[in-house]
Amino acid sequence: MASASTGSRVSCGRDLNCVPEVADTLAAVAKLGFDFICMPLFHPRFRREFEIEPAKSRPGAQTRSDLLLCGRDWNTLVVGKLSPWISADSEFETDRRNSEAALVQELNFSAYLGLPVFMIPLKGPHNANLARLLLNHIHNGHHTSNFWIRVPLMTSEDMREDLIENEPTTCFDEISVDEKTWGWWHSFRNLCDYNKRICLAIEVGADIPSDAVIDKWLGEPIKAAILPTSIFLTNKKGFPVLSKAHQRIIFRLFKLEAQFIFTGTSRHTEKDFRSYLQYLEYLNQNRPAPNAYELFAKGYEDYLQSPLQPLMDNLDSQTYEVFEKDPVKYSQYQQAVYRCLLDRVPEEQKDTNVQVVMVLGAGRGPLVNASLRAARQADRKLRVYAVEKNPNAVVTLENWRFEEWGDQVTVVSCDMREWAAPEKADIIVSELLGSFGDNELSPECLDGAQHFLKDDGVSIPCSYTSFVAPLSSSKLYNEVRGCRERDKDPECHFETPYVVRLHNFHQLADPKPCFTFTHPTTDMNNNRYRCLRFSVGCNSVLHGFAGYFETTLYKDVMLSIKPDTHSPGMFSWFPILFPLKQPISLSRDDNIAVQFWRSNNGKKVWHLHTEKTLLISVRLTHANKYNTVISSIWSESFWASNPPVT
Repeated sequence: MASASTGSRVSCGRDLNCVPEVADTLAAVAKLGFDFICMPLFHPRFRREFEIEPAKSRPGAQTRSDLLLCGRDWNTLVVGKLSPWISADSEFETDRRNSEAALVQELNFSAYLGLPVFMIPLKGPHNANLARLLLNHIHNGHHTSNFWIRVPLMTSEDMREDLIENEPTTCFDEISVDEKTWGWWHSFRNLCDYNKRICLAIEVGADIPSDAVIDKWLGEPIKAAILPTSIFLTNKKGFPVLSKAHQRIIFRLFKLEAQFIFTGTSRHTEKDFRSYLQYLEYLNQNRPAPNAYELFAKGYEDYLQSPLQPLMDNLDSQTYEVFEKDPVKYSQYQQAVYRCLLDRVPEEQKDTNVQVVMVLGAGRGPLVNASLRAARQADRKLRVYAVEKNPNAVVTLENWRFEEWGDQVTVVSCDMREWAAPEKADIIVSELLGSFGDNELSPECLDGAQHFLKDDGVSIPCSYTSFVAPLSSSKLYNEVRGCRERDKDPECHFETPYVVRLHNFHQLADPKPCFTFTHPTTDMNNNRYRCLRFSVGCNSVLHGFAGYFETTLYKDVMLSIKPDTHSPGMFSWFPILFPLKQPISLSRDDNIAVQFWRSNNGKKVWHLHTEKTLLISVRLTHANKYNTVISSIWSESFWASNPPVT
């Protein structure tokens, strides 16, 4: 129960407002198929008194004994719930002080029982005192429990008119009806300083927010979804079903591996809850099947990885092996070489015209094999040079040449920028691209090798463009913040880009092109500057930027990791993340302007992120106000690599 289901089965709990017999209730809900229960630790109508005598000193136990269950059951089968009368932010001092004491008592008792989770509801926008008390509890050494903050996706009907007309907004200039409760959550998690033990349990009501607001919610750290039985419809056979709109939300929650909690009384099939569980499991079994990319990325979701620097570091065999399994990339390279050979060699010259192909950065040989297959497919002749600087990978290439390739392939153990080629190439083929296109120094490498390409020669790829999009993800922000290294500045990880399979995030705008490089080129100045502007469609939080790339291999043969043009089934690259040190609250009328620099001083290459040097400076424009927010200053050590040949 302590962690979300990682198998094919959905983890489900039963929400109860009063539990007379804990052990019997657990046995009963387990028989129905539930995995855990959510229950108050104290009787919900027992308003304890901590201020006034004689009630303050009333003798006797204030709740049931922990001996009713064994420790393992408390640790795995029970989610605690805060008593509904507790109002730590009440305007009435006596209510507030009594609620504070009761809250501390329930938090401490939850920790004493060793519950995996304690659930706390947000009932409005004002929760500063609640946040203070919860953080005090966490910082006082209670390290076992996590906390699910229960927030409805939308305010209930009877609250909306009052909220819209009378309540002043606190965080944003304008908050629409369907964004109101997200504002409660955003304010609360800010007050709790994004503590990673404070997560979200969303309550799905009959009314559903707009698609844009749902996207925003699903970028939050959702651990559970509460499903009232009242939102279920009844089919012709009397069984519970959900509307198509609700089903779409459920399918997306499956991807986040959220747990589900049923609340309310059974309204279908003779008051048996099994039908609700069976229907949810039916949806789980019939959700869209994962594609090849999702299958490969399983387990890597939101996992931060440092970008490879193959120019500076020699890759190991396992790294090569992972990338060689890509089912799409090398078939596209083969298609590009095939099309190029047909264009360069007429049918009447196919027996006499031998094209010189130089594979630059040959690794363990997949591009060499793709080029040879393309030659056989086109019925054209090739002479191939496999150039590789990694002496360990050269061993593999030499074995390929001895066992398979023969004299058609010459293996060259050398940095491509330093190689004195014996002849000029008709085609150079490389796969030097990183998640942001140029971040593995493809421009410097190919510029250094361009002198041995014929004047009418072709580079595959011939161009590539990086793309940037703003994103919101408290999960990724906390992942970066949790990175610590001994003897390093605690904020240095915010000056680092990460390759990451983006999963629990909300992209705030469509990606826009950043840097473009073409090969061959007459301009070898690879310094770049770009200012990109994005319009924000809803109130949100900016945690950083996602980076993608598209590349043209030859003519219309493409590879892409940009979401809307992603090459189906390709998994060689995950997106790149540029984090911000401080999250920035955004209103729907804001425009983001982000500035990127790419700098090359002849010894190293880096991207800049604000005042010093990846400088991402973020400007927010709202109505008639204009202000500059410097969220990140990245040092020039970022992505420093081997000196490029100039």
